[in-house]
Formats: sequence, structure tokens, C-alpha cells
Amino acid sequence: MTPVHADQILVEEYPATSPSLRLSVVTETWPPEINGVSLTLAKLVQGLCARNHQVQLIRPRQTHVDQALQHEGFEELLMRGMPIPRYPQLKLGLPGKRALIQAWTLRRPDLVHIATEGPLGWSALQAARYLRLPITSDFRTNFHAYSEHYGVGWLRKPIAAYLRKFHNLTHLTMVPTQALRSELMAMGFERVQVVARGVDTDLFKPDRRSETLRASWGATPQSTVLLAVGRLAAEKNLDMVLRAFDAMRAVRDDVKLVFVGDGPLRASLQQRCPQALFAGMQNQQALATYYASADLFLFPSTTETFGNVTIEALASGTAVLAFDTAAAADWVQHDGNGWLVPVNDDMAYLQVATDLACQPQRMAQAGARARAQVARLGWQQIASDVEGHFLRATGSRA
Repeated sequence: MTPVHADQILVEEYPATSPSLRLSVVTETWPPEINGVSLTLAKLVQGLCARNHQVQLIRPRQTHVDQALQHEGFEELLMRGMPIPRYPQLKLGLPGKRALIQAWTLRRPDLVHIATEGPLGWSALQAARYLRLPITSDFRTNFHAYSEHYGVGWLRKPIAAYLRKFHNLTHLTMVPTQALRSELMAMGFERVQVVARGVDTDLFKPDRRSETLRASWGATPQSTVLLAVGRLAAEKNLDMVLRAFDAMRAVRDDVKLVFVGDGPLRASLQQRCPQALFAGMQNQQALATYYASADLFLFPSTTETFGNVTIEALASGTAVLAFDTAAAADWVQHDGNGWLVPVNDDMAYLQVATDLACQPQRMAQAGARARAQVARLGWQQIASDVEGHFLRATGSRA
């Protein structure tokens, strides 16, 4: 999961075919912070810059020595921030409405796009409305669903109400799946549009498979390697990964489990499953090799808005076992490039895992079909789709 720095933003990958816009993109997470929001947003910004749009990135200052970067077509405006409880490596943007009004009065953007709904995002929303600027937003994280996993389920309704109010004050909210669009609209969200997430199909591909890496895990070419990638946290339902691993090992001994990522549950997971390998955080080059070198990607989360790791695994030629939700619902074909089971049906998940342990050739067959389903999700197309929504929001016509 290699950070994307501003000096990489101006790579000419996506030729411009539409009018240039002056865009202000507001986010509370950005590389080198490693998470799905920061990494996918950086790819989108890269695509928008390469399509000849002028991007002002507004984000919290990540360290006391953090300096705003500026290149042709790209500039940063750094705001005050504070560490997020339990995730001190991430920052929460502090309110900054007055500073944003001043900055946007001096140099008025054509559109403000808000990627996160924290205090900085709310300040940007209020400042943009004060200046009567077009506003679009992303719905990227199921904060209301996460509350159940942190013992504050009573906050689910207030959080959902805040998110609904936030997004309904924008001209357009982008979501990655049709299922999420339907869910949000049933909750009273308005003007919700589906824009798929992209995947770097040049990076994540099957030919990165490494028998040397597999050997370092204690795996032979005949072994079955299970892979889980993401934050090691309560909302990821990682107990299901351990249960699937145990179910498969009960059938055959030669099964390995590899975790990539870090988080508050790492110590307890290591204690519960000392046989598993915990690789910690990996840069994107290494991650691509991990995906391609595994035989089955386990993704048991049911709280994702999307789950980029699902399409990264598929692009890498690795079959996926997941619940029928988020990205898996759209991009995994049951018994084609992977397997889907009904949401929260733990026994069905374990049964599929057990069946695959008995018939390991099915994983190889599904892996061979995995990439074709997501090959069209390159960032070139995603940047073009987002550009179209921005142009419509500003009243422009391509």
C-alpha cells in the first residue's frame, strides 16, 4: 500500500476531453496514511489532475513539520488536526469554516468535493454553502454501522441522522454500489449516484505470484494459502477468518493463513491463532505480490461501503469468499470467480470454506476467472465518470 505523494499527481495517464474545472477536494485522510479512503481518493485526484482540472486539496496537517505541496495544477491547503482516538496515526480535521471562507473568497473554486464527514468536512460544507458554491460528496465509511462493534450501538441513529443531514445539503452524493444507494435512499438520503471504485489493474495482476514468498510462509505449490487484508479491528468480523481457517485445517493440514494490516486486535488475534502469519502493513508493490501469491481471499466484513480489497484480490487472480454485500455483491460471481454467502450466515461461510478445502482445485479454477470481472475498473474510467458528475453539478456541459 504505497503512499501516493503530491509530486506523483501530475502523471499524464488520463487525457483531458472536457472543460477544466477549479476543484477544492476536502478530506481528513491522505497518504502516507494507509486506508481505503486515502488511497482511492489519491488515485482519483491523480486522475482529475491528469484530465486538466486544477485541484486544491484541503486536509489536516499530519505532522508538525508537514508542508503544503504545490505543483502546476495541484496545491494543498493544510488545516489544523488532532489524532483520532484508538488510531493515533490518523488525524481528525478541526473546524475551519472561517479560514475556508477566506481562502475561497480570494480564489473561488468551481466546485467543492467533500470526501469525509468529520469536523473539517462539516466546516467545508458550511463555508461552501455560505459562498453558494456547488458541493458534491462521497459516502465512504459506514460510521453508523461501526457503532455496533464498539459498544455504542445507541449512537447508530444519531450518527445516521447526522450523515443524512450532511449529505442532503450537497448537490450530489457518490456511493460505490447500487445496494448502498438503495440503503441510503431508504434512510432518506437524496440525490445519490453510483460511481464505482477503481483498481490499479497494472499493479494488481496474477503474474505477481511468487513461489519464493509462498515458501517464506511455509507453503508449497500444493498448499492452500488464505489471505486477509485490512485493518485488524472489531468491525472487520475477523473472528470469521479464524473460524474458516480452523474449518479448513480440520479437513487438510496444509493450509496457511496470512494477515496483512494492523490495528487494535492484532495482539489478541496473534494470541488466539499463533499458527497465522501477521505481516503488518505492506506497501502496494508488496501487497500486490501477497494477493497474487494466495489461493483464497477471505473477506467476512459486513460493514463496508465497498471494500477495495475485494477488487484488488480479484484483479490479482485470487478467488474471494465473502458475504453478499458491498463490492463482493457486485463483482464476485458465485462459483465463478469466488463464492458469496448470505449476510451474517456464518454456517454457510464455514461450509463453503470446508467444501473448498476438500476440493482445492476449485480455488485455482475460480482464480483463473477472477480478473476478467474487474478488468474495466481502471482509474481512467473512474476519473471520467466522476468528472461527468462534477460537470453536471456545476452546470457545465462537456
